[in-house]
Amino acid sequence: MGFNMNLFEKFDIEPNNEDYYKMAFMHGSYATVHGIKYDYERLEFLGDSILNMLVSEYLYKKYPKYGEGKLTKLRANFVCQAALIHYSHELGLKDYLKVSVDEMNLTDNEVLSITSDIFESFLGALFLDQGLAFTKRFIAKIIFRYIDDEKVFFNDYKSKIKEYCDSREIIIKYVLLEEHGVPHDKTFVMAIYLDDKEMGIGKGKNKKESEQAAAREAMINLNLIR
Repeated sequence: MGFNMNLFEKFDIEPNNEDYYKMAFMHGSYATVHGIKYDYERLEFLGDSILNMLVSEYLYKKYPKYGEGKLTKLRANFVCQAALIHYSHELGLKDYLKVSVDEMNLTDNEVLSITSDIFESFLGALFLDQGLAFTKRFIAKIIFRYIDDEKVFFNDYKSKIKEYCDSREIIIKYVLLEEHGVPHDKTFVMAIYLDDKEMGIGKGKNKKESEQAAAREAMINLNLIR
């Protein structure tokens, strides 16, 4: 009850159903260890949809001349994992998280992932408990100012190098060099080839992340960025 009261006071919430918030911060590891039959994943699913909808609406109204492709790229910057981790840290949501890190041997990458997950699960709880208007005001306060300031959370190096290569008729190819680690903590090593010449190698916790890192390395090697 204590942490809930603190949470509600912090965000000026008068809860109708406190169970939503208990669920929003319940990681599967804690639920398993303590025999609890729910975790935050369903609320995360809901919060993800709400976040995308409200950010999409704001961008749609803010940039009336932008087409679908440009709006999609812009939205990706404000709903990517790096952005969610930033919002979550800013709100101090991890203070309310129930997770058994030691008992389930969670890695640093997984803890970061959880930090972003609970931002979305918290939005899901807010929506169910307080309704769409309250959730929209909450998101406006946290996220829309970053949109107005054109804050960059995510650089899409793959798209940038594709534009560069397309204009010069250069063929891009990504090749997986290595994949190692246990299933819940893998590392991928990807190489990028431009016209069959290796131009960069990148590492990441999934293929997309390692491709972005490789693309960034290639752009540095081509003196396109520093």
